[in-house]
Amino acid sequence: MPRRPDASASHWPQRSLLALGMLWALPNSVAGLLLGLAGVAFGAQLRWQQRELALVVRRWPWGGGALTLGNVIVHTGERLDVPCFTYAHRAGRCIEPPVSLADHERAHVYQYMLLGPLFLPLYLLCGGISVRNPFERAADRYARSGRGWWPWSREGR
Repeated sequence: MPRRPDASASHWPQRSLLALGMLWALPNSVAGLLLGLAGVAFGAQLRWQQRELALVVRRWPWGGGALTLGNVIVHTGERLDVPCFTYAHRAGRCIEPPVSLADHERAHVYQYMLLGPLFLPLYLLCGGISVRNPFERAADRYARSGRGWWPWSREGR
């Protein structure tokens, strides 16, 4: 009788790519981890969330909203999976239903895993925290549809 291949062995290419992406994003993740650890003394909590492929820091004591640095998501709320408005909606460009903050931030995790240390300079060159930034529009698109997290994907045209 032929030996059945191990199910986990069939996932090794995908797992290898994920590991490479996380390694490539590591400089940004370290910055996110340091930011998260600074908040722990003030009540922030850290937890790995597999779905987001990120260490999630919740109850960040300063500011508001969420920030992704590599595979670390820092946010001020109790839960990451809460509704939030898209950048276009907040800017008054259109009326859209709220999207999941977790889905929006997961898109940024994917962007970091592809661009690594290049993400932040490119993000800032594209306009920073703004409705005009293609990284933010792509994250909103992904949160709405589950597709198109890459800023220059065909789905965004």
